Amino acid sequence: MTDVNDDIRAVVEDTELPKRLREQVYDVVAARDEAVSVEEAAEIAEATESRYLETRIDPLDPVGTVSAQSIGEPGTQMTMNTFHYAGVAEIDVTQGLPRLIELVDARKTPDTPTMRVALDDEYATERERAHEVVWQIEATKILALGDVSTNVADMIVTIDLNEDTLLERWPTVENLDEIAGEIADAIESNLGVETSRPDETVIEFGPDQPSYRELLQLVEELRDIVFKGIEDITRVVIRKEELDDGSEEFVLYTEGSAFGDVLDIEGVDASRTTCNNIHEIHRNLGIEAAREAIIDETMNTLEEQGLDDVNVRHLMLVADIMTNRGEIESIGRHGISGNKQSVLARAAFEVTVNHLLDAAIHGEVDDLDGVTENVIVGKPIKLGTGDVDLRMGSSPSRPESADD
Repeated sequence: MTDVNDDIRAVVEDTELPKRLREQVYDVVAARDEAVSVEEAAEIAEATESRYLETRIDPLDPVGTVSAQSIGEPGTQMTMNTFHYAGVAEIDVTQGLPRLIELVDARKTPDTPTMRVALDDEYATERERAHEVVWQIEATKILALGDVSTNVADMIVTIDLNEDTLLERWPTVENLDEIAGEIADAIESNLGVETSRPDETVIEFGPDQPSYRELLQLVEELRDIVFKGIEDITRVVIRKEELDDGSEEFVLYTEGSAFGDVLDIEGVDASRTTCNNIHEIHRNLGIEAAREAIIDETMNTLEEQGLDDVNVRHLMLVADIMTNRGEIESIGRHGISGNKQSVLARAAFEVTVNHLLDAAIHGEVDDLDGVTENVIVGKPIKLGTGDVDLRMGSSPSRPESADD
């Protein structure tokens, strides 16, 4: 809490400002070089309160319609292409209109899942330590660790491990025989075969019965074995980024996403790590974090297209609607639009005949409370002046005065 005297705090607390804006007023007062009097603090608080009250909407304003227009119209100017993300040329991430559709549809898996993994302590400042985290995250397949050859005559598959590759990925391991042994164990457990080690970095195995088909099958299955790392993360890129205080740190960007698994890895700063899969954030951090992710992702998508003049409050309203029941719902016939109470509102969106037929079978009643259904039947909508009932009547007679 910002350190200001009790008189100034009493003046600011007497306004209608929310807590976040009150704290900002305290920060401004405390940051002044000269001491701020109670009168000056009151002027700052009153000016802030006046601006805050001006930004509030009037009662009965159609905020949903305004938000839909404010997001939908700029959406018509968005590109259909996929762009590189945040200057990471090696990793493609869906942007533009496809990404916006992906978010409002609440897709279970994005087309291009990715994570931004922040590091802490020495892992963020030393590239070698950052690489240690990379090798724990990136899926290391056995085929990437050496050359694979098949001997059809002897029905043997041979893996000749590359020593330089092993030392690069496990620099702290003194004995390569230990790593080769772990790889052999992984092959045995995944393929159900026995392996032999004619050399420290050579592994051999084959089918139980001489069969050319089974030999090729073993080689195919070998391609899918992940020895270390997280299977869903195919690549990790290290970038050096500048912080607000001018210092620099290493940050990891991934192809693929496994948010919950990454948070538990040593060296990862869980408080600053995020991903573009809103469902993963929901599962691991809860619905409030998912709401924030929807707001951030939609805002970033619009800003990347040069549409940063869209007010964040419209996006906050969309995120609120998608998450207010405790689960992430899409904006469509399988989510919010398809679950409306109004029969006509559901029918106006998609599959009109089905909705009307089901409503007739079940005897549903439409109370005509929303915008869409009142437009359909030609009634004024119950927003703005449409929600106010005025009746003209004769005025009561004026009582006669004593002078009359």
